Amino acid sequence: MQDIAGYKSIALDIAQRIVSGEFGVRSKISGRSLLASQYHVSPETIRKSINLLKEEDIVSVSQGKEIIVISDQRALDYLTKNNYLKTVYSLKQDLENLLEQKKEIDHKFEKVISGIINFSDRLQNLKPYHPIEINVSESSHVVGKTIGNLEFWQQTGATIIALRRGTDISISPGPHVILRENDVLIVVGDGQVHQRTTQFINQQ
Repeated sequence: MQDIAGYKSIALDIAQRIVSGEFGVRSKISGRSLLASQYHVSPETIRKSINLLKEEDIVSVSQGKEIIVISDQRALDYLTKNNYLKTVYSLKQDLENLLEQKKEIDHKFEKVISGIINFSDRLQNLKPYHPIEINVSESSHVVGKTIGNLEFWQQTGATIIALRRGTDISISPGPHVILRENDVLIVVGDGQVHQRTTQFINQQ
């Protein structure tokens, strides 16, 4: 307990001993030297610990440096406060872990996007294919229907190579996938595929 947080840990332990009744109210706590021996720290570290408790009105220190317990309730309040702070610290750690996980997910998402873009770039060199993105509006008649039931390819001549739904991406979605509002379809086809697909999607 020689580090900076050591004296705080000792103060909490002494407060716990007060709450448990080991050190009763109005009783004298062992001198600094004995406490230093018990906790295997220097008398200076004990002095800092006792000062923390004194500031919280848990103990008093006489001119003769006698340490007297004056309130077990304030000792309990002190423990409660520090347990709360510990909880806040734990939540902070959880938040930092979640942010790290989010970074990993974002990185994977970027890799998938890059893969689709590279795939699309290659397709652009294979005429008559031209990858395009089509947004599904909430008023579109395709909402709630499967790709197969819509006879998507037969109606538009477009092949769906990917579907983006929020942060999720499906590569080559099958005929049983149900389209939803705000879906983004990435399709390929001939030079007229954009016009035909847009007209088909925007039917109400």
